[in-house]
Amino acid sequence: MEKADYQLLLEHGTDIHWMLDCVTGQLLYVSPVAARRFGWSPEQVLERAQAIAAPLLHDLPERLARFRQGDGTRHTVLREAELEGIAVEIESTLVDERRLVGVARDISARRAFEHQQKQFASMLSHEFRSPLATIDGAIQRLVMTDKGADEGTTKRYHKIQAAVDRLLGMVDEYLSPERLAAIGRRQRENGIEPAALLEAAAAHARVRRPGIVVHGGDAPAWVRADPEGMRMCLDVLLDNAIKYTPPGSPIELWAGKADGGGIEFTVADRGPPIPEGEIGRLFDKGYRGIAAVGIAGSGIGLYMAKAVIEVHGGTLSVQNLPESGKKFRIWLPVAV
Repeated sequence: MEKADYQLLLEHGTDIHWMLDCVTGQLLYVSPVAARRFGWSPEQVLERAQAIAAPLLHDLPERLARFRQGDGTRHTVLREAELEGIAVEIESTLVDERRLVGVARDISARRAFEHQQKQFASMLSHEFRSPLATIDGAIQRLVMTDKGADEGTTKRYHKIQAAVDRLLGMVDEYLSPERLAAIGRRQRENGIEPAALLEAAAAHARVRRPGIVVHGGDAPAWVRADPEGMRMCLDVLLDNAIKYTPPGSPIELWAGKADGGGIEFTVADRGPPIPEGEIGRLFDKGYRGIAAVGIAGSGIGLYMAKAVIEVHGGTLSVQNLPESGKKFRIWLPVAV
């Protein structure tokens, strides 16, 4: 790429690039994007940006000291701030002892999305907690009052109680607004082993459908993703496959490399296809198709799964198979 091409990127991109002199603390360059974004005149850019850059200077002496000692932990730093009322993420990198360069990215859309995720999590927590609390109270009363229950019935009571406790624990741990909004953020260190994830999900579902098959593929050994979120998504897809296919009908799970530098997980069954008019609405909140008549459900599982996958930067889709059945596909980018 020619020098002129780089200049075009700096002048016409959406991010604000800048360079600062570590000795004087003065900005040497701010890309023209800043003037367009904040309505500054070209003459105002360096002066206005200098005031905004002041927080970067507070820890600069410490970063320089570490840099000289060979400590790379503060070589690149990310922080969030408000610039002229706009939420931005500022990334700064020490090139050497004289130059600090970086970029400021508008994260208003991300903040808005995180707010939506928190609202969604609050709603979802309420939707789950209310019926679970009812079941919890009822089963506790049965345990205390049904003194004539035989051993098998008592074991079933305790099994129901344990399941309710587990679900309430998941609501507290996983469906809190802060927890759901954090899924997929790149600073999280959680990851999954695709093969192990599929096996665990299949083992859990085989209690209801023994014939679930997991196929090995060329998936990477490890992918950065939220383990609980991915497990929940697969549980939702398997639950739907079991509900809407005849007993004994095969269900298959796959994981492998996908186009676009990603990984895909698929859940395929050989049950009835989805009516074409319903495919576009299947992931809508509360939507239940004609096949759901007489089958227990709230219409929120697929909506929840899609929301979790999208927070990871991925997609969740469905298609009918040519021969019979349908295939749900999760695509995730492979973060490094």
